[in-house]
Amino acid sequence: MARERAGLHYSGRVLRVGMGNFFARNINRTGRIVRAVWGIALIVAGILLSGRSGWACIFLVAFGVFALYEAARGWCLMRACGIKTKL
Repeated sequence: MARERAGLHYSGRVLRVGMGNFFARNINRTGRIVRAVWGIALIVAGILLSGRSGWACIFLVAFGVFALYEAARGWCLMRACGIKTKL
């Protein structure tokens, strides 16, 4: 039983170290501002389309919230995956 706990504790430590690098800040102030504006634009577009298509509203608002998260965190998913972006 003690060995199982030690193994789980070790794997949790490895996961934290590996994911810590993945979620490290990787965009500057300009990129954060662009993502914040993009997130607000997506949310507004989603709200404006809410009367026409519920699915479009849900997706646009969800992506807008995610863009705001990226801006607040200073982290870009595409850059974390190794894709180079301009901003």
